Parts: sequence; structure tokens; C-alpha cells
Amino acid sequence: MKKESSVFICNECGHSESKWLGRCPDCGAWNSFEEQAAPSKKGNTRSSQNPKSTKLVPLSDIQINKGFRYKSNISEFDRVLGGSVMQGGSILIGGEPGIGKSTLMLQVVSSLKGKKTVYVSGEESAQQVRSRCDRLKLPLDSILLYSDTRLEQLQDLIRKEKPDVMVIDSLQTLVSEQIGSTPGSVNQMKMCSMELVDTAKQYDCTLFLVGHVTKDGQIAGPKVVEHIVDTVLYFELADSGARIIRSTKNRFGSIDEIGIFLMSEKGLIPVPDPAGFFLNKRSQTLLPPGIAFGTMVEGSRTFLVEIQALTTPVKNGGYSRVYSERIDSALVSRIAAVLERHGQIGFSQHDLYVNVAGGIRLKEVAIELPLALALYSAATGNPLPSDMVSMGELSLAGEIRPVGFAQKRIKGAHDMGYTTVIIPESNGIKAQSNLIKVADLQETLSLVKTLKIRDSKHS
Repeated sequence: MKKESSVFICNECGHSESKWLGRCPDCGAWNSFEEQAAPSKKGNTRSSQNPKSTKLVPLSDIQINKGFRYKSNISEFDRVLGGSVMQGGSILIGGEPGIGKSTLMLQVVSSLKGKKTVYVSGEESAQQVRSRCDRLKLPLDSILLYSDTRLEQLQDLIRKEKPDVMVIDSLQTLVSEQIGSTPGSVNQMKMCSMELVDTAKQYDCTLFLVGHVTKDGQIAGPKVVEHIVDTVLYFELADSGARIIRSTKNRFGSIDEIGIFLMSEKGLIPVPDPAGFFLNKRSQTLLPPGIAFGTMVEGSRTFLVEIQALTTPVKNGGYSRVYSERIDSALVSRIAAVLERHGQIGFSQHDLYVNVAGGIRLKEVAIELPLALALYSAATGNPLPSDMVSMGELSLAGEIRPVGFAQKRIKGAHDMGYTTVIIPESNGIKAQSNLIKVADLQETLSLVKTLKIRDSKHS
């Protein structure tokens, strides 16, 4: 048979065909096939030089070493990973350019005392990496630098040097001599990451892969890479300048935890008290109209958030609009409709502006009640009590539905000094001092008016 000299690879999912197709039969993308040289059949890096025995072994005979999990000594990073780094695990880290991925990885490898670490730099020269380490004042002796991103050389390096940790910066620079395509192509990223993860697991080497993201916020490359690795982390940049790292996949821990960092001259610094990090610090005790406090639960921690609302009359008889980036605008429109129907507050001739202090995005249903109170306060011009936190899901019938982790939210609010907490009656929590139960929106609004009057008299 005639040997094929080229194949057509889908740049969305990596599916290959012997001829060009208009639509990929695997992922459904249109005009995504690109012609590439056919991969070489020489050698098989996946099966060659495998030190592990292929015989069947009972799971009960598998021994777990004491150092199977170890700390990275960066508290917020360990929290997102599930408490510690897993030996032989593979972690994919994605984020926008300049957000601090390389800085964090250099800090991680420099903080791993007693571990043999290798930093593979495919985008920066050795002098640039040294300059960054000098600026961050990192110990240089603990970091071994390698500047070759060819797959075969990296596999030989793992077999010969047997490092405990290896960082690949970045995934898009990996290239294999057996794959006839340019670095950064779908086929190169898929095959190189698969082979490298497999080799790292054979030698109990923890592998960190740094990846770029597309304009849609997804890690560039085939989705199969996220299936290959054990953990997928995303870096986000909040409006306050904080770096938020969250997990979307974690085989060794929860995906609900987030880590919060601040960028400084010495690199990324974990936020010491993240519970109230997203709250504005005010000198006066009286809140401006349109401000309400809610709670957000991420893993084992409770964060207090400040929801801000503003209403302005529609100009020239136009249509009302909703401006909201941190909370889904469709949710804001729904809450405004419920308020108009059950709270007799008109929004049809007003533009609605909604924001969240600190720039964090909110998706929990528990923020629907504080969002409704913020909109009510903005529309009426009546400020809410400064010591009040609310939580609850708002139904179209005006009912306040229960929320998860209510006890944790209440404790977090009390720990931050908020004495009045409004919760759904249907949560079934026993009566406590300064704990107010509500059943529907009308009852909540009547209660808030009473609390406001009491608060103004007290002040």
C-alpha cells in the first residue's frame, strides 16, 4: 500500500482523517481541518522503557509511601490542590498572559525543600528566568533549569535524573520529533502531554503544565488535555487586582476551594484574611442606599460579599436596560420582576446597574435575597442596616427558598461582626439571637423597614 505522507487534523479536538472534510465528525466544528505531515511510526515512547511490571497486582498489596502527599508551603495553593501536592500527579494551570502563572510556579518549586525540582522554560531564556528569580528574591540553588521542550529529551531527563517535580512552561511549546506538525498544534499538545504525563507517573514525578487561555477563557488546545491530567486550575484576575485561582477538576480533592493572592514586588502573596477581603472598608456606620451584604461559600470557607445596586430613570422615553457583569444580567432582570410584582416597586422606567465589590463573580442562589434588598434600597433611597446579612433563593412566587450550608454562612457572618442575619424559614434552623427567619419577599421588606427605623433611632 502507498504510504500516506500527510493527514488532516482537526484543530479543535485533534481528530485525524486521511482527506479534508468540511465538518469534523467528532466535535462538529466547521472548516477546522488542517493538513499536517503524517506522524512517524518509529518507536513508541509510551511503552518503551517502562520500569513498572505489567503483571496483575491485588489492590490490597499496593503500598502508599509516607511522602505520597506533601505541602508546597504556599497555603492558598495547597488549599486549591486539595490540601497538598500529590506525588506523581499532573496539574494543568491556565490563565491570561501576565496574570502570574510563571511567577507562581517559580515560587512553588523554590519552596519545596528537600525535593529535586526542574523548571523547563520554553518561552523565556535562562537569563530572563534568572532575572525574575532575582527580582522575587527566590533561592536559586533549589531550582534546576532546563531549556529544551522536545518530548524525547524531557522523557530521557525524567528517566535519568528522576526529579520529584517538573514544571513545563508552557504546554504550547512542547514538540515531538515523531509528529510532523508545528509546536502549539492540537496534535502536538495532545500527544506530547499524554506521553509526558505517562512517563511522569511511571517515575513518581509531579508534573505541572502551564497553559495559555483563549479569548473565551478556556485553556488553548484540545479538551482531551484536561481529561489526561489529574487537576485543572484556572487563574482569574479580579477588578481589585487580586488573583483568584480555582479548580475545575481535581481527582485528589474538592473543586469548591479557591485561593486568593495579591501580586507584590516579591511575587504572589496569599491573602491572610480572605473572609472579608471583598468588603469595602468604610469609616461611617451608615450605609449608602443600594448596598446589601450576602454570603458565598467556597469549599471550607465562607466569604462575605457586598452587592451594589443603582437605579436611574430611562432617558427620552427609551427602554430600560440592565448593566451587570459580576452577576448574570438575566438573574438581575428576574429579581427586579419579582420585586415589581410582589413588592410593588416599579423598575420598568429605570436602568439597573449592579456590581459586586472586589470584582468577584457570583453565581450562588443564596445571593438572590441580598440582590433583591440591594435593588429595593436603591429604588426607594432607603439604606439598609449596616450590621445585616441576608441569604436565600427567591422564587417567582415571592417565596424565600432554603440555601445550602446555612449554619456555615451564619457563623461566618457572626465571626465578621454582623449581628443581624436573615435566613429562609424553610431552612429549619433553630431560633437563635439576632437570627431572623422569613417566608416570603413581602415579609422581608416589611421587616427591613422595621429594622431600618430601629437602626436610625439607635444611631
